[in-house]
Amino acid sequence: MAALYIFAGISHFRQPKFFLSITPQWVPSPEKVNILVGVIEIFLGIGLLFSITRYYAAIGIIALLIAVFPANIYHFQKARKKGKHIFPTLIRLPIQGLLIYWAYTFLGA
Repeated sequence: MAALYIFAGISHFRQPKFFLSITPQWVPSPEKVNILVGVIEIFLGIGLLFSITRYYAAIGIIALLIAVFPANIYHFQKARKKGKHIFPTLIRLPIQGLLIYWAYTFLGA
């Protein structure tokens, strides 16, 4: 799980255009938000690696996944409008719930 979030965080810097394209228009300063989310994902991923910070990192991941869920809905709506990538963006929505559950399992560790 740590590798997933570290990789995702790095992706915000390597492919900013992708993340900016799925950022809802109502998000202020999307470039700064993209950088912030990338940094947060990297730190949370690193936090999962250490037992002393694992619990707090898991809570942070749950909060982050909830916070970015509107962007996933926006991405799905945008895909549906264009008629492209509908299934991958749709399946991503319930996967978000599975990721929240996965992070939740770290709260007992």
